Amino acid sequence: MAHKFEILRDKKGEYRVRFKHNSEVMFASEGYSSKASATNAIESLRKNAPGAPVEDNC
Repeated sequence: MAHKFEILRDKKGEYRVRFKHNSEVMFASEGYSSKASATNAIESLRKNAPGAPVEDNC
C-alpha cells in the first residue's frame, strides 16, 4: 500500500499519528495521552475530511 496511518510513541510517552505516502511523512499530529485518542484522530480524519478544500494563503 502506498499510503498508511501510523501510531507511535514519542520520547515523552505520548501517542502521535503520522500519515505516510511511499514512506514519506506527509502529516504528523499533536501528542495524545492515550492510544485511543490517537485512534480517534485517525477515524475523525477519515470521516470528516475526505473532500476537504485547500486554502492557499500564498
